[in-house]
Amino acid sequence: MLKSLLIPMANSIDKAELRALYQHRWQPNLKIPLFYGIWIGLGIMAWHAPHWTIAWLCYLAMGYMQMGIVTFMHDCTHSVLFKAKWKNWVFGVFAMIPLLISYTAFKEDHLLHHRFNRSTKDPDAFTMGKRGIGDYILFYAYALIGVLLTAIQFVIIFPLQKLRGAKALIHWSEIALHAVITVIIYEWANNHGIASEVFALWFWPLIFFGFFNSVRFVAEHYGTPWNAGQLAGTRTIISNPMNSWFWNNINYHIGHHVYPAVPWYNLQKLHVLMLPEITRQNAIIDKSYCAVFFDAMINGPESLRRNIVRNEKRNAKIADPDSSSASNDTFQSN
Repeated sequence: MLKSLLIPMANSIDKAELRALYQHRWQPNLKIPLFYGIWIGLGIMAWHAPHWTIAWLCYLAMGYMQMGIVTFMHDCTHSVLFKAKWKNWVFGVFAMIPLLISYTAFKEDHLLHHRFNRSTKDPDAFTMGKRGIGDYILFYAYALIGVLLTAIQFVIIFPLQKLRGAKALIHWSEIALHAVITVIIYEWANNHGIASEVFALWFWPLIFFGFFNSVRFVAEHYGTPWNAGQLAGTRTIISNPMNSWFWNNINYHIGHHVYPAVPWYNLQKLHVLMLPEITRQNAIIDKSYCAVFFDAMINGPESLRRNIVRNEKRNAKIADPDSSSASNDTFQSN
């Protein structure tokens, strides 16, 4: 098994160093209860906030923390958060409860995304199209109400299209679990006359989480070469240390796509080992989630032609930084 994991860049990375990065350690995962503690603490602060501005700042921070918690769940889809496979499944299901999305559906979609990254079979490659009206609507709707579209995708559309047999049964069982939990919480809150307060404490952080998730999602692959593989078709964001810490190094995304079995706490070390190959292949490393996201919002949905032109300009700029013809990375044509 390990031999197969070492194949992608076996000639450019020392096998012993790479093998060490696959090793699990329990200490880094102490961040999990810490993150839940911060998240719950922010909720308590929002509940007792003396002014609405404090409550909304807490909602914003809760959404940011929820993004961090979801990155733990993301490692579960690759069975690398814990050594025991069943622990990954249990935590994955638990972490998805506030999102009302089944872990089973998300995991199946995510593994397909890894297998077919930036190709016509990639279920997450909706940014690529023909730039028709529908492409524009979907692209900008995801930026604004991504959490709602994500819920529709993973609760209904993807399961009906892809899940069969035991996986379908598990998915719908998870959805039933979410429904039961939601009804129990609503009845309890309604009986105590606090239904609107409980709803606000769940809904508004979820909206903020959806925005953070959209920014992250778009930045990871938008504009990277189409159908060029895991390394070239992925972007790493050398973000600020706070984002790296709270989002568990998900910004070192090239390494994750090439070696998805490396746990989150080793992704920075993996990035250092991969830098020579990343440089050789002209893979994309940017410095800011916001800069990449805003660039995507300005340029809109992708097309194959625009993608080729963009990357030709980028490669020319790398080859000749002083070239005026390669100085502008913005599209002007379809």
